This record gives sequence, structure tokens and C-alpha cells, in this order.
Amino acid sequence: MNRYKVTKQLGDGTYGSVLKAVNRSTGEVVAVKKMKKKFYTWEECMQLREIKSLKKLNHPNIVKLKEVIRENDELFFVFEYMECNLYECMKKRDRHFPESKIRNICYQMLQGLAFMHKHGFFHRDIKPENMLVKGDIVKIADFGLAREIRSRPPYTDYVSTRWYRAPEVLLRCTSYNSPIDTWAMGCIMAELYTLRPLFPGSSEADEIYKICSVLGSPTQKSWPEGIRLANQMNFRFPQFVPTPLASLIPNASPDAIQLMTDFMKYDPNQRPGVPQSLQYPYFQVNVNTPQYPPAQQRQQPAQQRQQHTGAQDPLAPQSASRRNPSYSQSGGASGMAGGTGSRYMANTRYAPKASAHNNSAASHAASNIIATKTHQSYGRHQY
Repeated sequence: MNRYKVTKQLGDGTYGSVLKAVNRSTGEVVAVKKMKKKFYTWEECMQLREIKSLKKLNHPNIVKLKEVIRENDELFFVFEYMECNLYECMKKRDRHFPESKIRNICYQMLQGLAFMHKHGFFHRDIKPENMLVKGDIVKIADFGLAREIRSRPPYTDYVSTRWYRAPEVLLRCTSYNSPIDTWAMGCIMAELYTLRPLFPGSSEADEIYKICSVLGSPTQKSWPEGIRLANQMNFRFPQFVPTPLASLIPNASPDAIQLMTDFMKYDPNQRPGVPQSLQYPYFQVNVNTPQYPPAQQRQQPAQQRQQHTGAQDPLAPQSASRRNPSYSQSGGASGMAGGTGSRYMANTRYAPKASAHNNSAASHAASNIIATKTHQSYGRHQY
């Protein structure tokens, strides 16, 4: 780590802290994630999910892990530096994003997700804090919860921040898969239009209540597996009829509403795959995505990297190098620290009440979420 000069702490989480640093020889600004756990061998480091996934994921819309350093049994991940995260971009807005901007953001996020799913991983923690932004470029970060699509269940039921957690996970399904990422994408897309979280549940039960109040209650016909999971838990869904998304997100086009509606289907088998979603009419316009270096420049062989940097290949378990991404809290390192991260809490709560199981109450309550135009009265949760 002597090659880097730390200039600022960007965030601190359960698993690590994130630092802004400068490469002493090149002047390049980077984000360094320092893990709190001690690592005594390279083999131990190689078992980290972040390393397992990022070794295989090299894409313009996935944050780049430049190297991994183990020094005095401490582990450091060196990432490209990004200016801020998507939550911070939304927080400082005093007016809605134009739809063209939202389309470009979503397109880039989906491109990164498509690449990830194609290469056999799903993220499990898609949320605005884990979407890093630099200029017009958006990149997915924090792969600490990533799993292989072909890995064997059961999976843990605690994945993703509650507000973006798919209903099958809330109902303790242990065989969920990549559709949980597309559910989260639908939630983020709605939030980009309203600058308000769509389902800001204060607990898992309240999260299900808020989902039902907008989407309506699932039925045996619409989601038989969900009914089975609920019965298994002795849980009864609150009874609502759907509130049209168009009434909650009036500034979204019909094509946007259709895509969000399909992303947030109760039945994960009915949600579109990411490649399929990129073919929706919503994206059949000119998407002004940022220009990236040619692929051959992004995917240098290990020998070329060594020649260029004068160092060992970052993925070789020698000296002080190894790779992975995640960001958290403020600045360009949002989500990198993992574990805890501040979340904003909705000012208007519509928690379950025995007399509130009717659609007019749900519509009124859901509309209240997006009524305020600024985030000033919101404070981020700790999870």
C-alpha cells in the first residue's frame, strides 16, 4: 500500500472501510476498500465472493477492480474511483430527471446486469447506493453478496436492502435466482421517476404490505408458489386491488410503465430476463450511452498489464495484488464498505392496520410517498 497515499475516508461499514487514495507514481485517484477481517493466506482471499465474481466480470458498466493487495494480513481492494452513487444523484435533485436521462441510466444498469447474468452470476443487492456514477457513466458495484446462478440452493433469505427485496425472498424462498435482480431494477426505475422509494417498508411485514398496496394482492392464479410460501409461514397477504402505476408515476411514459410493471411481477418466472428487457419498446429510441475504450484496450492480457504497469498480474496470488468491487456511504465509494449503509426513511408511513385493507387507502398512502419534491425530511436507515 506504500504506492498509494490516502487522502480521505469515504465510508465505513460492517465488513470494511472505503478510502480515497492517490497512486503516488501516476497521480491516479482510486477508491480503496480495506477489509476489517484479517486474511492469513491468498487461498482464504480467493474464497471471497467479490473476488470470485469480479475475476470473471470485465464490462464498462461494472466497476473495475484494479488490484488486490494483502499486506500484514490485511486485505485491500483497489477500484477505479467514481464520483458518487445513484442515491446521491437523486438526493440532490430539486426536480425530476427527464425521461431520456432515466432511460440512459437504466440502459447502462441493465447492460451490466445482462453481462453478469450471462456469465453466471446474480448480484442479490441491487440498490441505488450500489450504482456508481461518474459523469454520464453508470456502473454496478458491491459484489459481496453475488452468487453463481448455477450454485445449489438453499440461499440465505437476507439479501438486498429491504426496499428492493423481491417478494419471494421476503417469503423465505430458498431457491430464488436472477429474477430478484430484475425486481430491484423495477423498484429503482420507479424511484428515478419519483425521487422517492416505491416500497419503503419499515419491516419485512410492512414491506409486503406496501407491495400489495400498489400491486394488489397475489392470488393462486397469479402466483401459486407465493401462496404456498405464505401458507408455509402462516402468513396472510393483506387484501388490496392494484393501484395503477401510471397514477403513482404520472411523469413516466406508457412504455416505461409497461417495463416497470413487468419487472415487478409477483411470479419471478413471469419477469423478463435482462436481455429480453433491453428489447422493450422503452429502449427502442436513440440511447446516448457514453463512449468507452475499444474492447481490446479494456481486456488486456495479463502479460500486457505486467509490461504496462511493471507489476505482477493483479489476479496472481503473489506480491500484493488481487481484485474486486463494492462501495458504501458517501462520495464515490457508495456501497463499497458492505454491510451497513445509510438508507432514507419515508416521511409518510402507511403501516398495516386492521381497517386499512381497502384500495382507496392504499392508493392514498402510496401517492403520499411521492408527494414531496425534496429529500430534506428523509433520513437513511441503517441496515
